[in-house]
Amino acid sequence: MSGTFHELLANDRVLRVFSLGRIVHPAVFDVFGIAGGFDALWLDQEHGGLTAPQIQQASAYARANRLGMLVRMAPISYSLVTQCFEAGADGVMAAQIKSADQAEEFVRWCKFAPRGCRGLNSSGLDARYTFKPLADFVRDANQENFVAIQIETLGALEDVDRIAAIDGVDMLFLGPADMSQALGHPAEVNHAKVWEAIDRISAACLDHGKTWGTVPGGPEYAQRCVEKGCRMLTLASESLALRRGVEAMKETYASFF
Repeated sequence: MSGTFHELLANDRVLRVFSLGRIVHPAVFDVFGIAGGFDALWLDQEHGGLTAPQIQQASAYARANRLGMLVRMAPISYSLVTQCFEAGADGVMAAQIKSADQAEEFVRWCKFAPRGCRGLNSSGLDARYTFKPLADFVRDANQENFVAIQIETLGALEDVDRIAAIDGVDMLFLGPADMSQALGHPAEVNHAKVWEAIDRISAACLDHGKTWGTVPGGPEYAQRCVEKGCRMLTLASESLALRRGVEAMKETYASFF
């Protein structure tokens, strides 16, 4: 199934996504696309340090495989945000947000006036390389660009209701690993305090008509999150798929290792 994240989430089903941060190559996109079942992906610019040309290439590979695409990024520069949109990303996801005020600033970087302060330039893919009339571009971008905010710090958790209430925030995204260490229990993603945080995120989204996603810690974890309103599950990454493929190969030929 293809479409923007707004379209993909319109019927309230659970999106199955994967992430990429180390290997941006058409074969990787093709393998996930041919395997089927995935709706979209997010690029991990935060950890992978992906460049604008890499994001543009990834956008083309994603479109070829009928996959939606977000870019997760550190919220450090409005210009990096607009580069992601101009390269063809459906949306962006801000990592390590510390407060509702910082989330609001990030949203403003994503939107043209009057909602935001994004620089107006029509030379990118999102304006069809100047083929799209400028007024249509502004209107459509403000309506269609998808914005997700990660909830993985104590500040974001404390402000989660205010963040969910922000006009222009479309999704909250729980980073369970970072949340576990923020709560004083590093790597214990199943800790009771993490589930309390999940309940706060779920309640905030329900109150403000927003949705949320996460990286689940296994099938049972994923099902429990879905029961609490999660609508986007990150089920794989290229690194994990490669590792598990190598492990499966070694197991198949165990007598030779």
